[in-house]
Amino acid sequence: MKTGVLIIGAGPAGIFTALELVRKGCDKKITIVEKGSQIEKRVCPKQKTGRCMNCKNCAITTGFSGAGAFSDGKLSLSSYVGGALPDQIGHDIVQEYISYVDGIYLEFGADKKIEGVDNPEAIKEIRKKAISAGLKLVDCPIRHLGTEKAQSIYYSIEQYLLNNGVEMIFNTDCKNVVIEGNACKGAIIKTKNGEEMIDAEKVIIATGRRGAEWLESMCSEHGIEHQPSTVDIGVRVEVRNEIMEEVNRVLYESKLIGYPSPFKNKVRTFCQNPGGYVAQENYDDDLAVVNGHSYKDKKSDNTNLSILCSHNFTYPFNQPIEYAKKIGELTNMLGDGHILVQRYGDILEGKRTWQKELQQSNVRPTLPDAVAGDITAAMPYRTLTSILNFIKQLDMVVPGFASPETLLYSPELKFYSNKIKMDDDFNTNIANLHCLGDSSGWTRGLMMASVMGVMMARKLKF
Repeated sequence: MKTGVLIIGAGPAGIFTALELVRKGCDKKITIVEKGSQIEKRVCPKQKTGRCMNCKNCAITTGFSGAGAFSDGKLSLSSYVGGALPDQIGHDIVQEYISYVDGIYLEFGADKKIEGVDNPEAIKEIRKKAISAGLKLVDCPIRHLGTEKAQSIYYSIEQYLLNNGVEMIFNTDCKNVVIEGNACKGAIIKTKNGEEMIDAEKVIIATGRRGAEWLESMCSEHGIEHQPSTVDIGVRVEVRNEIMEEVNRVLYESKLIGYPSPFKNKVRTFCQNPGGYVAQENYDDDLAVVNGHSYKDKKSDNTNLSILCSHNFTYPFNQPIEYAKKIGELTNMLGDGHILVQRYGDILEGKRTWQKELQQSNVRPTLPDAVAGDITAAMPYRTLTSILNFIKQLDMVVPGFASPETLLYSPELKFYSNKIKMDDDFNTNIANLHCLGDSSGWTRGLMMASVMGVMMARKLKF
């Protein structure tokens, strides 16, 4: 098989590369290889069974549009949120691209309402509280697609690409990239009949967080220059909507950053879901991690958000993804393959949480198959201490956040590692090979990955 542009991964980075290539009139054949299914076939069996079935290819994390769209579907409209790409390209340029990409999402049906911009005076008051608590509030307008609405938006994009001649190969693993004479010649995919090589003039790896470990193996095998980057380890926190009422109303998503004592690791809030639902995602090797969903029309009594502690390792250690995975595996072991949940007050008292205690609490878990237990038995001391101290700071901004009944789910892991070394045109040290999106270590989230895809399409030269 031969193609002009081979895109490995159909997340937002890969999708928007193909979309922009089509719109700029690229005359090369464009092929996308995706591990998961087309978006209309991405159905999690838990919706019927009520429990995670540990599918080989998790419908929440793989498939057209990637993992982000099926978690909460939020577009961050600020260049100061979403990774390190602006540090390389410049904030003003990236902000222009954000406006362009936002217009495309609107064209395909995104909600016109922007959250977090209607009440500047109330935002000032929240900022004052954050400053008093030693935290930084990051302004970031949000366009909320919604978990269910995002599916229809990406379905429209999928059909647009198909109607414009983009070839999509679903439910197919990419086994390896083919490097000859320091140049990428294509990739090897796994088919029903064995393995097949796709010859390509340009190869773009955009495998997302789910594919970060695979990309790391490619770097090691083929000498793709990279450096260990950040890996985030944390918890998904769930409280009653009443606790988060002001922040939800004024900001929708509060992006707060702190460097709590004694270790001064960066700790931040991420992926806030007002009236949302805590969810389980499965990665390779049956690794179960926690995430959050937020629907447009379906609401719960709770708000959930992630609290992540960033870890940056130095020589000689260069396996941050494996480190985070080990923590996840240990937590899964304690929960018999399920997500663990523990009350904040129980952690402070040095005791595990029991199921009957959850049933008596004001905060009822929205992930019903989470197992009550003790996350402290698996969480590293440095990480846990940083998170607990951050929660105390956050309670000064949102009174009641550090309630004894606040729920902490574990593990929440974000694999952003392997920051690929690239120039301003996204060229790696291997000719004709480019890396985009969250797996490249340069972006975090839907919008910035989409922006990087558009940039890639405009920079691609044959």
